[in-house]
Order: sequence, then structure tokens, then C-alpha cells
Amino acid sequence: MKILLTGGGTGGHFYPLIAVAEKINQIVKEGKLLPVQLYYMSDSPHDADMLLENNIEYINISAGKVRTYFSLLNFFDLFKTFFGIIGAIFKVFNIYPDVIFSKGAYSSFPVLVAAKLLRIPVVIHESDSVPGRTNIWAGKFAKRIAVSYPEASKFFDEKKVAVTSNPVRKSVKMIPPRDSAKQYLKLDENIPVILILGGSLGAKIINEKILSILNNLVEKYYVLHQTGKDNIQEVTATADVILTGNQFKTRYRAFDYLDNLNMGMAAGASNLIISRAGSAIFEIATWGIPSIIIPITETNGNHQRQNAYNYARSGGAVVIEESNLSPNILLSEIFRIIDDKKISQKMSDGAKSFIKTDASDLIAHEIIKIGLQHEK
Repeated sequence: MKILLTGGGTGGHFYPLIAVAEKINQIVKEGKLLPVQLYYMSDSPHDADMLLENNIEYINISAGKVRTYFSLLNFFDLFKTFFGIIGAIFKVFNIYPDVIFSKGAYSSFPVLVAAKLLRIPVVIHESDSVPGRTNIWAGKFAKRIAVSYPEASKFFDEKKVAVTSNPVRKSVKMIPPRDSAKQYLKLDENIPVILILGGSLGAKIINEKILSILNNLVEKYYVLHQTGKDNIQEVTATADVILTGNQFKTRYRAFDYLDNLNMGMAAGASNLIISRAGSAIFEIATWGIPSIIIPITETNGNHQRQNAYNYARSGGAVVIEESNLSPNILLSEIFRIIDDKKISQKMSDGAKSFIKTDASDLIAHEIIKIGLQHEK
């Protein structure tokens, strides 16, 4: 059986695909099924090592973005998309997979056009409360549609939809106990830890606000700050100036990117996470860690804001919108959550109640079932 994965552009699309691929490989091994050939088709491998670890062959295609604002790049990207579709038709036909699993985003569009033309069954997954344009279109001919938020169901044919939550990788689920994580990171076990996640690209506004209150934070907490690769030099240089003369300067640690091991350790050590409102919400909920969620103001269908408030209703997080993100508000919320153990415990319980841990399993089984039917 051949299974083609597609989607990408960000870790929020790529890593759930990996989580499902992990589960497919596990089901095949435990069920002693015939070997499955896995492929990933996108305009970038995103993480080539992770593809290799999961026996996934990468196939490159061209894909162009459609921006919601005026840009000359929209014109040039039309040609990228056109040639991407032509290339995808030939490449998908050459593989002729039994089923295609798509996470959406612009990079999946050429593959989905090829799937429709070649009549290959499609399963899609939508991570956000408001689906992207590609998934709304693909939902019209997809065999099955999985969604992370119940609110996304109304955009699709209810007969095809299952609310599964978001697939989370095995390595992300398994974080160490707090004392072990702190020992690994060489942190004092009596000092609380704040972890800041701005997504795979970082978040400039979050970086700026954290830096503005950094002296206050390190007096009471460790601060583990994932800045994004493009921001690391500017943030570390600024932090170095801000913390000059501060006796607790070493309590601040900046990282451009956290790999699986270090992300697990950082999460395991943390008492509070500050994050954007993408797929990271589901990882935070899996860990059961209180969080402050700061959604991006302008996103497709306002989906980050919707994600944030849908999650906050579980009690696992508080939401601060960018327009309200003053240093004083952010600092007071941090103090309130970390310093009151009753609030922290209530938020931790709320986070755990939000997540369904079997999303990868449900989606993988459905993909294999549809693939086997098509194979026959």
C-alpha cells in the first residue's frame, strides 16, 4: 500500500503529518500488515531528518501562495502554482498512491488537484477553528475530514466529519518529570520556569514584550525563550544589554529553535507557557501546563483568535490579544498564575480535559482502511 502525505509551510502543518505517519508505521508493524510506502510531497522537506526517521520519501513540487493582501508576488506565484499542478499530476500518477492525507496549506493544493483528477481518495485534517481555503475546497471531494475543533465541523459535510483533536508526536507527548527536567537543564529546583514559544518562526511582538519585563521576570523565575531562528541574534544582544548588572542574568536562556529532546526538557521543567495560538495549543494541553495564549491579530478567518478562546474555555489558558499586550498586563498575569498554586492546578486540570490523546490513532486507522479499500 502507498500513502502520500502533503501539506506544510510551517511546523503546525508538518508535525501532525509526522504524528500520523508514526502511528501508521506502528499499526503496520503490530498488525503484521504488508509494508506501507510513505511519501511526503511539498515545496520543502521542512525537517529531512524526521522524514528519514519515519521512512518517508520526500518528493518536491512547486507551489505558490495566495496572499489576502495586495502583493506583486501573487502574480508570480500563480505561475508557480500552475507549474506545480502540472508537475504534481505527473508525480502523483507515477506513484499512484492508494490514499492521500493532507493537512492543507498552499503547498498541498497542487497535490490535491492531482488527486481529484486521478480519482485518488483523500483524507484531510484541519487544525484550526476556521479552515483554510485549501481545506474548504478539498472538503468537497475528500472521503473523510478530521477536525481539531468542533467549531470547524460546520464548514464541511457533517457525514464526513470526525472531531479527533490534533495529532501529536510520540516524542512530544513524553515529557520528563519536573525535577528530572530541571536537573538535565541545570536549573534550581525551587525556582519556577516560564517557557516562551513563538512558533517555528518566532514572534517578534512576544519577544519585545518579554524583553521589556525581563528584569522583573528573572528576579523570580527562569525564562526559557524560543525566539525563532531569524530573531536569535537581535534578542540575545538586547537581553544582554537589558540584564547588564542584574545578579540573576543567568536565569534567562534564549534558543533559536528547540529540538525534540530540548523541547521535552523545557516543557517538563515549566510552570507556565506563553505561546501563539497555532497547533502548539494541543502540545501544551497534552503536557497539562498552564498557559498564556497570544493569538496573531490578523489570520485567515481570524482563526488564531478563535483557537485561543476555544482553548481558554477549557480553563487551561488565559488569552491576551496583541492590542492588550502591555508589559504591565503580561507581568501581572504571569505573577497571578505562577504564584497562586490553586489557579495553576485548576488551569492544569483544564488543559488536560481539552485534549484527546488518540487523534493520531483514529486518523491513521481511517487512512489505512481507505487505502486498503482502494488497493482492492
